[in-house]
Amino acid sequence: MILIADGGSTKADWIALDVNKAETFRVRTLGLNPAVVPQEELHNRIINMFQLIQVKDEVKEIYFYGAGCGTPKAANILANVMQAIFVNAKIVVEEDMLAAVYAASGNQPALVAILGTGSNSCYFDGTKMHMKVASLGYVLMDEASGNYFGKRLIRDYYYGLMPNYIVEKFEKEFVLDPDTIKQNIYREPNPNMYLASFAQFMFEFKEEKYVRRLMRKGFEKFFKFRILPYQVAKDTPIYFIGSIAFYFREILDDVAAKYDLKITDVIQRPIDNLLEYHRNNIN
Repeated sequence: MILIADGGSTKADWIALDVNKAETFRVRTLGLNPAVVPQEELHNRIINMFQLIQVKDEVKEIYFYGAGCGTPKAANILANVMQAIFVNAKIVVEEDMLAAVYAASGNQPALVAILGTGSNSCYFDGTKMHMKVASLGYVLMDEASGNYFGKRLIRDYYYGLMPNYIVEKFEKEFVLDPDTIKQNIYREPNPNMYLASFAQFMFEFKEEKYVRRLMRKGFEKFFKFRILPYQVAKDTPIYFIGSIAFYFREILDDVAAKYDLKITDVIQRPIDNLLEYHRNNIN
């Protein structure tokens, strides 16, 4: 049995394949980002998924592509956790950016970006990924990501910049007292997921001027730091992955057009495309 997984900070989608590469089941676990989730919790999030544990001795290969797995140290942490559970498996852990590339362009050159809980981008030349800047995560970077917009919603609320009619619903949706917010950001695990949970609120108000202005500013910042520095040819395919990009594609297209660029496609969940890539390219 082979397991293929695409893991963001919030969730990880798994597909199990039999020896003929036919799909046998799918499951979703909580995110397995080794950069922010403690090792014991990574272990618990896997073993608490019954479908995975039920077949753990049958699994011969695991291909896991995950947020926070872009450095050898972090990737090894997750690989060691998995090896202790799936004792008969060969385990390959790569960063989620590579999964985005495989899902979007396969083996063809392209500029690929992720806008989910976190954000990132790369240029893929058909063989290797090239990244202008290493990702330093939700505190210092992650422009236009879920946690980026979550932070801005909270700040706008406290600074009195959020329109009153949106404030009313925002207060009904979330616990907004300072102690609760600081507890979740500074003391609880997965603060990036917590911040990104606020961004989902924007989907309800996607046509409102305030939200559209917020999104546009975030997307412009992402293009400035994560797209334009690659200086690719104008006809280079550009793909975006993730729910933020998917639900706000219209604004994303407008920002791209501002720089005389055109987005080829936006993929909300890359797991299906990733599955097809593996069926066609992994022996």
